Amino acid sequence: MLTDIQKHTPTDSPTHVWNLPEPLETAEVEATAGARIILRRHGNPAGPRLVLSHANGLATDLYYPFWRLLGAHFDLILYDLRSHGWNPRSQLRHQNIAVFAADHELVRRGIENAFGAKPAVGVFHLVSALAALHQDPPGHGFEALVLFDPPLYPPSGDPYVARPLWRRLRTQARFRRDHFSTREEFAEHIRRLWMFELVVPGIPELASQTLLRSSANGEGRVGYELRCPRLWEAHALEYAFAYCLEPERSRFACPVKVIAGDPTLAFSFMPSADVEGLAGFEYDFIPHTTHFFPLEEPTECAATLIAFLRKQGFW
Repeated sequence: MLTDIQKHTPTDSPTHVWNLPEPLETAEVEATAGARIILRRHGNPAGPRLVLSHANGLATDLYYPFWRLLGAHFDLILYDLRSHGWNPRSQLRHQNIAVFAADHELVRRGIENAFGAKPAVGVFHLVSALAALHQDPPGHGFEALVLFDPPLYPPSGDPYVARPLWRRLRTQARFRRDHFSTREEFAEHIRRLWMFELVVPGIPELASQTLLRSSANGEGRVGYELRCPRLWEAHALEYAFAYCLEPERSRFACPVKVIAGDPTLAFSFMPSADVEGLAGFEYDFIPHTTHFFPLEEPTECAATLIAFLRKQGFW
């Protein structure tokens, strides 16, 4: 399988363009407070099922360089957190980890209603990973969870030590630029951000397609705005530190694999947040990457995922 993945890896051309395919099928889930979540099906419907979601402020389509490597063999169900990606904007006060966790269960049922029931593995990054860990019980309805860089602390730890980090992330989100004249202007903005300096070629342009929607100002001039507005992104981080305690291992309903960025780099949540938070998890990290590693080393990320699925007998 690793050989197959490598064959499908794009060339490292600075002008590489990622062309997102149209979904095979779509469906809609009605969540709490009138929110709507759009499901998309890609890949091989006859294969084992993977359910994928993303980090705060991003969109699952942005991870295309990663999940495209799985499409030949897996039934891929993609969805975005409320007020992100394909989804319409919902109420600001419901943009938090507890609501995301409740949405996970509604999405799981919606997938079975729309596409049929079969075993599934959840593949979630950062905030969506935290939400998966706060289902009741964690991992309910999944054969396994694969969590990308979840910020975790051991059950005996003190989540308040992480408050300065979350406060800084929240402040950055609240004051980030969120309107652009053109998609090209946004792509150039992404290229100048140091946290994206390791991503594969073409990610800034892909971000301009997946993270923006058209908007008009008061004078009728058309521009682009973030699909997840900056205040919505910031609100999701308001009390996120309180959800970083690892649930008791006995409560998990399925095996859990944690894949992380390089712990020696500062821009990596796990395990540098607290190494004791690894207790009870199968753990790997992708060397020389940050917490955006699915966008930096998609081939290694896919290979690590595949190795875990084989070990669990899922594929």
